[in-house]
Amino acid sequence: MNVKIAPDWQELLAPEFEKPYFAQLVDFVRNEYATQRIYPRGSNIFRAFDKCPFEKLKVVIIGQDPYHGEGQANGLCFSVNDGIPFPPSLQNIFQEISTDIGTPVPSTGNLDRWAEQGVLLLNSVLTVRAHQAASHAGRGWETFTDAVVRAIAERKTGIVYMLWGSYAQRKGAIASPLNNCILKAVHPSPLSVYRGFFGCRHFSQANEYLLSHGKEPIVW
Repeated sequence: MNVKIAPDWQELLAPEFEKPYFAQLVDFVRNEYATQRIYPRGSNIFRAFDKCPFEKLKVVIIGQDPYHGEGQANGLCFSVNDGIPFPPSLQNIFQEISTDIGTPVPSTGNLDRWAEQGVLLLNSVLTVRAHQAASHAGRGWETFTDAVVRAIAERKTGIVYMLWGSYAQRKGAIASPLNNCILKAVHPSPLSVYRGFFGCRHFSQANEYLLSHGKEPIVW
């Protein structure tokens, strides 16, 4: 199966691409792109991996599925394309960063700048139908992204995992708290943000951990 993905991830995840579930997933996704409006565009499905090579990985942030509004999804969880208004969760993330480390809210919600510093912005499901949240859930993407998290947990230590909400916390549970930094909070959505996301200070904690392990902090 020919899947285009960053070379070091390609080598790491090659066994997944040969499994029956992945062949079924590819068939499903191809048919969906051929018959429905699907986000993100096909060339951006694996963009989180292309922007954050495995060798540079320092932080893992786990989302659920891509934004399903027009022009929003760009292949990185919580991120939107330049010029797109911030969805509520992203607005809340920026507000917490501003409170936590004192930086102003940025003018763009495009998080390429995080990914290029070593932040893997991983959605559990990598595609979605327009205006239909979770429409590609249960089709195989979760199995693939579980394998991604498992591969990281087995091969890297000293990683910061930001696990927001019970869904992300279950998915990241394989990562050992003994030799990584596991940061947990409620999801930054408006429904839960006041129950512990605001004030979690994950961004300063992440940088303190990275610095203590001889790594460059993230410019959030």
